Amino acid sequence: MQLIFALFIASTAIQLCYYLFIFSQFSSFKTTKKENFNIPISILICARNESENLQQFLPKILQQKYTDFEIVLINDRSYDDSLTVMESFKEKHPTKIKIVNVAETKNGGSKKYALSLGIKTATHKHLLFTDADCTPNSDNWIREMSQHFSDEKSIILGYGSYRTIKNSWLNKLIRFETLMTAIQYVSYAKIGLPYMGVGRNLAYTKLLFFDTNGFANHLHLKSGDDDLFVNQNATKENCAISLHPDSFTISEPKTTFKDWINQKRRHVSTASYYKPIHKFLLGLYFSSQLLFWILATFLLSVGFQWQYVLALLLVRIAIQYFIILITAKRLDEKGLVLWTPILEIFLVLTQLFIFIKNLVSKPTHW
Repeated sequence: MQLIFALFIASTAIQLCYYLFIFSQFSSFKTTKKENFNIPISILICARNESENLQQFLPKILQQKYTDFEIVLINDRSYDDSLTVMESFKEKHPTKIKIVNVAETKNGGSKKYALSLGIKTATHKHLLFTDADCTPNSDNWIREMSQHFSDEKSIILGYGSYRTIKNSWLNKLIRFETLMTAIQYVSYAKIGLPYMGVGRNLAYTKLLFFDTNGFANHLHLKSGDDDLFVNQNATKENCAISLHPDSFTISEPKTTFKDWINQKRRHVSTASYYKPIHKFLLGLYFSSQLLFWILATFLLSVGFQWQYVLALLLVRIAIQYFIILITAKRLDEKGLVLWTPILEIFLVLTQLFIFIKNLVSKPTHW
């Protein structure tokens, strides 16, 4: 029992180190104001069977208050009316929109192949990526993201939130997972260890893409066009972060647990290809988090040193609350703060299930 108690103390200490020395970087992050400028930029949207979303959200991008931008629409082997919708928008905005049509082949294809064609087609040197089901949080999205480009900064990490659905526990869990992911990738970037970005809101230069051979190193994987590209190419020197509310995007969340699990399985499957330092730090955080909750529950249930266990539990939760409260305010997710411990337990169990599921079988969907 003493060994279990010692393991609990160790896992608590590790968790506190993460929150106090790494995740606190997000809460202390300061947005730097830059001079407004209007660099030419290409917006890339890769869509597969997204006809309804394109009709709904593409107008929001066309309405951006930015002078010099084009939209590259990539039809990735759709079998709905996506291409027709794209062509109808191009008829109305012939100078603003380009279309790349990727047809289905006998050997199939991948999103990375489609994106690569889109990047080659893009006119401008600076590229901004989002998804067909995303809407910018403001008319200044392009300006807020693009202003972080400089001679040194060639990768810009943005934040992509999910639409709130009232009275939905799944929606709370999805948004909480998104919040925690943002805390991690922004904090790691802040300490000089950028490890991922989200394709819903990500920017980089065309020069960087071709100088690093694009997706060549992980073209065989169905996922990773965003996080693996950032993991392999982002450094302390070339990576910037945009956290102004006007730079956020809002996506449509999954509405069934099965669909969300399938989506997360695809995302998690790329983590094993991260750099060793990132795999170690992310693995240590999850392992200590899992141990913390399992051992706390066990020790409290048997009453062993319960006063000390409860005290450590409350200290860890209090510090977590403080960090997440500041972060949630910044990302406009204050409604999640009260549910933090419960959502965290659900998320840890879900992540454990996904990890085991991916060991048994690999995700195969787009």
